[in-house]
Amino acid sequence: MADRVSALEDLLGDPWQETNPTGFRALLAADGREEQLAAATEALDGFGFNRELVPTALGGRLDSLERLVAAARVLWRRDPGLGVGYAGSSYLAAVHVWAAGDEPQRRAMADALAANKRFAIVYNELDHGNDLAGAAFRATAVPDGWQLRGRKDVVTNLGTSDGMVVFARTSDRPGSRSHSLFLLPELDRASERLRPGPRYPSSGLRGVHLGGAEFLDYPVPADALLGAPGQGLELGLRSFQVTRTTLPAMFLAAAESCLRVTLGAAEERRLYGSSIVALPYVRSSIARAAADLLAADALCAVAVRALHLLPGQAPLLAPAVKYLVPQLLKDVVESLRMVLGAQSYLREGPAAIFQKLARDLTPIAFMHASRSACLTGLLPLLPRLAQRCWLGADAEPGGAGLFRPGAPLPPMDFTAPGLGIPRADTAAATLAAVAGQPGGGLPARFAAHFRDELARLRDQFTALSPRDTTLDAAPAVFEAAHRYTVVLAAAACLGVWRHADGDAGSGLGDDLWVSAALDRLAARLPGRRPIGAEERTELEEALFRQTAGLHRAGRPLDLTGRQ
Repeated sequence: MADRVSALEDLLGDPWQETNPTGFRALLAADGREEQLAAATEALDGFGFNRELVPTALGGRLDSLERLVAAARVLWRRDPGLGVGYAGSSYLAAVHVWAAGDEPQRRAMADALAANKRFAIVYNELDHGNDLAGAAFRATAVPDGWQLRGRKDVVTNLGTSDGMVVFARTSDRPGSRSHSLFLLPELDRASERLRPGPRYPSSGLRGVHLGGAEFLDYPVPADALLGAPGQGLELGLRSFQVTRTTLPAMFLAAAESCLRVTLGAAEERRLYGSSIVALPYVRSSIARAAADLLAADALCAVAVRALHLLPGQAPLLAPAVKYLVPQLLKDVVESLRMVLGAQSYLREGPAAIFQKLARDLTPIAFMHASRSACLTGLLPLLPRLAQRCWLGADAEPGGAGLFRPGAPLPPMDFTAPGLGIPRADTAAATLAAVAGQPGGGLPARFAAHFRDELARLRDQFTALSPRDTTLDAAPAVFEAAHRYTVVLAAAACLGVWRHADGDAGSGLGDDLWVSAALDRLAARLPGRRPIGAEERTELEEALFRQTAGLHRAGRPLDLTGRQ
């Protein structure tokens, strides 16, 4: 896999090279035209990038989600719009087919992707937002199959895709069995029964085609149904466990590029006769951004590996990732914007790509599912987990494998992610284990701090009744759920620090990276942090030097450790 990722890096070339037809200069120009960069899409077609989305059992190259994320980050690091527009929507559609399709449907999707076809995943209806059970778009059974009727809006690539996976109402009965999923491997664009709607302009991801369409009894064959009638919501939610975990992990690469842009600009810019990178405030801001990025990467890494190793915990990890990681990445950008100042808004010059990357990162907070919807989805799980396993011996067998990025993984079973309350909370168990170890230095002090926070959350959630964790829960309950996601990220950091071999992938192998990440996470909780201002200054200075060294050496600033 490392060779494939390196080959893709080589294919797309040095993004800073102004004459590179797929570099930042060309990507910025395409963004200004609100279109995908043709040279980049042609290069990806030639590379066969869509095969990265197809499981190896179907002739593709998807042998693990961890490796797919590594390949996708090559795209997102350059242009999230390219990632979403070229691969993102097809990936979302394909996961549904891998999870719910029969063998002919999986083969049809695999063959279409291998032929460089694009797919849309069609859920959105403006009148219903995240309320999937309220979706009104209808599929009506007819003697020779189905007919689709209604509107879908603000869908990625709906106006340009070759095929789609669509969510439609198939029954008027209330409840969770009223909708179904359909695979349309090839859309008839010439049909009078399919009327494309206008494209929606956007401030971020400008090259992505966001549009709608009206279906007027559009015919669909009987074998287009994924699963059984009425299984759409269940199958969709199972697939969302995968996509809500992996997409934020892909977007993280754009924030890494923002960090790299800022490091380069800070080293070049001079003030009062010297580089601004010598200023303590600049070094601290960059270090804090790096720490937030590492915290996000650790949480993503653990959650992605859990999809293979402990898929029953996906209902806990997926919404936590989709809720917290967008906020962490937003804070990365804001810390760096304080260093760049006006340069962070310029569309020309060496830092021009920053403003595009920052705009393109914004939609992650609501794309696919809003942060508030994900936090709401966590609420019913937390009282049961608090009662059942927090701070107890609750790690499932094989849990240590969650914390070893890059270690071998079994094949992904897309039907395995759970939908109910997990039996265990392995990350919380790791937190308790690290906090209980003698010695341990600064990370152990942080572990004890987060263990104590988890104990407070346990007491708070065990006192709640089921009606206290519904959509109209009190603000204090939502705030407690937020605190839990922060504790979960801390547990992921500590688990990677404790279990990962060697340098944890990135060259940040001592206590430095984990302590800096944990200090930033501790700032998101009420009360005093475990270290004071003097220790924090020393920690941030050390992390800045490490990060700047990795940048100069051409190493990623995440946990992957690749060249």
